[in-house]
Amino acid sequence: MPIFENGPVTIRYEEAGAGFPMLAIPGGGLNGRIESMGHAGSFDPLVEFANTHRVVSLDTRNANGGATTGPLEVDKAWDAFTDDQLALLDHLGIDRFVVTGFCIGGPMIWNLIRRAPDRVVAAVLAHPSGFRPEMPDLFYRNNIGGWAPKFMESRPDVTQDMIERFLHNMYADPADFVFTVTRDFVRACQIPILIMPDDVGAHPYAVAMETARLAPNAQTSLYPWREPAGHVELALRHVRTFLKAHTPAAG
Repeated sequence: MPIFENGPVTIRYEEAGAGFPMLAIPGGGLNGRIESMGHAGSFDPLVEFANTHRVVSLDTRNANGGATTGPLEVDKAWDAFTDDQLALLDHLGIDRFVVTGFCIGGPMIWNLIRRAPDRVVAAVLAHPSGFRPEMPDLFYRNNIGGWAPKFMESRPDVTQDMIERFLHNMYADPADFVFTVTRDFVRACQIPILIMPDDVGAHPYAVAMETARLAPNAQTSLYPWREPAGHVELALRHVRTFLKAHTPAAG
């Protein structure tokens, strides 16, 4: 896969297809890699939409097993990921785009919309992450155990204190809603949004449906869509119809 150097950050990315650009954000939390897409009863945009879009994806910065690496920017948290996404799109000459994101891609998409509202044409949020009040430290526990130890093995410059502050800034400041934007922001968002809800610990159904109710141009897919067998294909019909309605002609 190609590599793009952006200052101290090395970005591994992949492209497929042709047409209007689509940014595809992998799930898997802080271990999100391009290869994560399509696993666990989901779908891979690099495969599913390559016949209609120029699909671009990248590893999440500092994901274990990935090749996008760079500083752990403790005080930027979510914004560091958005910096990487926008830098890659700029490098590829992409201005406006649609975006599809899984899991952690939900909060990342809202942050992209906050940072670059004139560039995001439409968004698909598949099993998006959100805050679950009955499990307030869920993301901290998941990442302090499932991401941090292996990451720190390869990065002697990163301390436990830095990890803890980074996770606090991501998931506890604020510990609410979709982490990156407020309800008022979602209520004012005019961008077309398709929500594909889930209901496991990190993907609360209640938050997904709240965003769908608040965003004035939002719609939802069927639920559940990841199971039983055959529901993914039915959900993909909805995604394709949504994208066809909201994707401009490639220029």
